[in-house]
Amino acid sequence: MSEKVYGLHAVRALLTRHAERVQSVTVAEQRTDPRMAEIQQLAAAAGKPVKRAAPAVFKQLFGEAVHQGVFVDVLPLTPWREEELIAGITRALEAGDAQPPFVLVLDGVQDPHNLGACLRTADACGALAVVIPKDRAVQMNATVRKVAAGAAETTPVAVVTNLARTLRLLKEAGLWIVGAAAEAPKLAHETDLSGPIALVMGAEGSGLRQLTRETCDLTVRLPQQGSVESLNVSVASGMLLYEALRQRLAGKKRP
Repeated sequence: MSEKVYGLHAVRALLTRHAERVQSVTVAEQRTDPRMAEIQQLAAAAGKPVKRAAPAVFKQLFGEAVHQGVFVDVLPLTPWREEELIAGITRALEAGDAQPPFVLVLDGVQDPHNLGACLRTADACGALAVVIPKDRAVQMNATVRKVAAGAAETTPVAVVTNLARTLRLLKEAGLWIVGAAAEAPKLAHETDLSGPIALVMGAEGSGLRQLTRETCDLTVRLPQQGSVESLNVSVASGMLLYEALRQRLAGKKRP
């Protein structure tokens, strides 16, 4: 069954990187600007049909969401299995890319809005994949896909049965396992996050589970000056992902 993904950035990314999964493109009948013309050119180059629809159709489908007058029907990205995750990391490490691979691991996140927001930021920061446990955590659903605004169709989600085992396999594959914890001794911006890493975030409220924490190579925290005890998991994930990206763009190397 196909999913609808809307927004200029998300649609452009799908047509450019995953055109084989796009079934059709629908644009608002009043949009004739250069950005929409680019979308139609990409669709034509990929051999995908382009339909026109009235604003009422977009309103009915997406409500008040900022759809920017374009959506695609796309075949959903199949979740990765554990072996596919490890194979993807191994390929990336062997390729010797300028930016080492990193993944975001969510240890029991329950809120679909948080998962969707984490996916969106992971995509923006170039994460190879997002890892979630199969049990006691939210799974991919319509709410997650809507909040992710297309990232659920471009960033693989690996669903694993035993998170601690997966983290150990990630270590063996060559990643450093970095957990986020409010009481961690190291600040994130003072820690080298530029190498191949798995950034592990805990669940809302409870944080990292004990076994997950014990599997981490190190833990880091964000500086805080206010009175709140902790940040929303999607906000904290975004800040840490962008810190890792900042260090990569700055060309910082692991000692």
